[in-house]
Amino acid sequence: MDKITPCLWFDGNAEEAANFYVSLLPDSRIDRVLRSPADYPSGSAGDVLTVEFTLAGRSFMGLNGGPEFKFTEAVSFSIDCENQEEVDRLWDALIADGGQPVQCSWLRDRFGLSWQIVPRRLTELMHDPDPARAKRAMESMMTMVKIDVAELERAVEGG
Repeated sequence: MDKITPCLWFDGNAEEAANFYVSLLPDSRIDRVLRSPADYPSGSAGDVLTVEFTLAGRSFMGLNGGPEFKFTEAVSFSIDCENQEEVDRLWDALIADGGQPVQCSWLRDRFGLSWQIVPRRLTELMHDPDPARAKRAMESMMTMVKIDVAELERAVEGG
């Protein structure tokens, strides 16, 4: 585990969430599952208390802390996607089974965690040295829910 590890609070489904997340990205795995040695406010001895997992090479912990705290958009995970195929694959997986699309590359998965699914090309276009092209990229992105790279390219070219 890293010196600093983000801890994600779940309501009894940390192991399910961690298994789902590690299935999405390379260099991801479940590292350790800790079962509670005693009863605790939101569970019993023997229940999964924490799940340590690596997601795209970074350490995380899932805690089954109970229903008191929910995820908000104040914290989200941004995934840099190589191409539209990767955007589509991750988007579809993360909104499946109760996830919700939001806007401008944002979605909320079925566990309530917010994600930004960002094609690398969007970032490149928004950093275009020509301010007019960058503006068109930004304006086009603001009309989208899931980012469409081909549509961005058309908008930047003035179409």
